[in-house]
Amino acid sequence: MKYLHTMIRVTDPDATIRFFNLLGLTEVNRMESEKGRFTLIFMAAPGDEQAQVELTHNWDPEDYSGGRNFGHLAYRVDNIYETCQRLMDNGVTINRPPRDGHMAFVRTPDNISIELLQDGHLEPAEPWASMPNTGSW
Repeated sequence: MKYLHTMIRVTDPDATIRFFNLLGLTEVNRMESEKGRFTLIFMAAPGDEQAQVELTHNWDPEDYSGGRNFGHLAYRVDNIYETCQRLMDNGVTINRPPRDGHMAFVRTPDNISIELLQDGHLEPAEPWASMPNTGSW
């Protein structure tokens, strides 16, 4: 058995692609189905192209509420503080800051929870160590 991808439904593909680009993922494949009225966009981290997230955009409007019922996607990052700072600098809310130098949570534009895990461990540092949670994660 081999892991292939995780699929999430998105309402704004461009906003979601920008979000995943900020995390360091790039588009590796795209498929559009005129008959099925949907677009599939596959994204992966460079060097780890086999672990993909599939962004499914159904062309007809649908309401995707919550997002938390999905659970979360998890990505290991080289420096969680730098990653969170880059996200914040681009308007992304850090829902669960990396107070412990190890784990943080953010959400996509469609409210899907993303867990960020430090490769190894960083010592707790400000402003992260005292930053409160924002919303749910």
